Amino acid sequence: MSSAPRKRIAALLLAAGQGRRFAAGAASSPQKETICKQFHCLKGEPIIRHAAMALLPFVDIVQPVGSDPLLAHALEGLDVLPPVPGGAERHDSVRAGLEALAKLPNPPDIVLVHDGARPIVPERVILETLEALETYPGVIPAVPVSDTLKKVSQNIIIDTVSRENLWRAQTPQGFSFPLLHDLHQRHRDAHTDDAALLELEGHHVAIVQGSEDNIKLTVMEDLMRLERIIDQASKTFVPRVGLGYDVHAFAEDRKLILCGIEVPHEKGLAGHSDADVGIHTLCDAIYGALAEGDIGRHFPPSENKWKDMDSARFLVHAGELIRKKGGYLVNADITIICERPKIGPHAQAMRERLAELLNVSVSRISVKATTSERLGFTGREEGIAATAAVSIMVPDDVD
Repeated sequence: MSSAPRKRIAALLLAAGQGRRFAAGAASSPQKETICKQFHCLKGEPIIRHAAMALLPFVDIVQPVGSDPLLAHALEGLDVLPPVPGGAERHDSVRAGLEALAKLPNPPDIVLVHDGARPIVPERVILETLEALETYPGVIPAVPVSDTLKKVSQNIIIDTVSRENLWRAQTPQGFSFPLLHDLHQRHRDAHTDDAALLELEGHHVAIVQGSEDNIKLTVMEDLMRLERIIDQASKTFVPRVGLGYDVHAFAEDRKLILCGIEVPHEKGLAGHSDADVGIHTLCDAIYGALAEGDIGRHFPPSENKWKDMDSARFLVHAGELIRKKGGYLVNADITIICERPKIGPHAQAMRERLAELLNVSVSRISVKATTSERLGFTGREEGIAATAAVSIMVPDDVD
């Protein structure tokens, strides 16, 4: 029995935007009147060339979209199709690119739509987007909103917006090509992105974990951030491994919080904070890998301000410390040791919560459980223990 033919993948590289906010902040640049943001140089190459080179290893076709004469020059020597003119708005440019792809002798099955002003796209983001497209007709990379959101009128705060379930969309966004082409033919009105078209007609659009490095050049300060990211990528990284162990006794009249999830049980765990033994051991493993002591060093139980604190705050701090040192989490493996409650039914929710707090893909987080065969304090159901092992990559020159 023959296998199904490999799907053809195309990418639209959008370069028709004028970058008004970027130009407005570039008053000191002699290029501001003549060069759009996607053609500014980043480490000696145009921004859009970096974007194209990030896509090329994963697609069969790259179709640039834009009318600027600098576009062809910026992509010279790369295996891309000749540019097609863009439109007045983003959705017009996407439609123009889709129509050009539809006219090819062998149109693609999948299309990635990418902003030419996003020069740094980690391989993982592209691979996870393509993998998810095996299941869903639309997939976008995104990162959860971590900052408090304020609604403002005339420089006065008029409301605080809950950030729960809010994500910041990135590109490349991936779609079934026939579906997206059809939707753009039938819907000519403006939408902020192509995922909105699928949402309009009830198609499921999935999220994969994006990357904080996947910055869209919007203001002049973004150029400096992008340069720092590229400089960081050129450094030599070395692995660090950390181990964590924690234990908490059961206590009456307490909620049982494990790995950021409330687990139904007749008892909770005793501790100064919420006593989340899973998060505590994971924090200790991260701090150990970074040679930053243990959780008590950063959040002393002698300080009353941490009393009954949600341990999610501790893990967010540990994740931020990884990034502050220029590193990234490779994986984390947590083992919860108890007779009861059963952890298996909650393990996936725990993985997702830990991944959200650390701002990483859930594929990097493992949560599992074991018993002590009725031996010891965990066997007598007097408490819960947990261990964690983490692998972190950090620049070789980090203390």
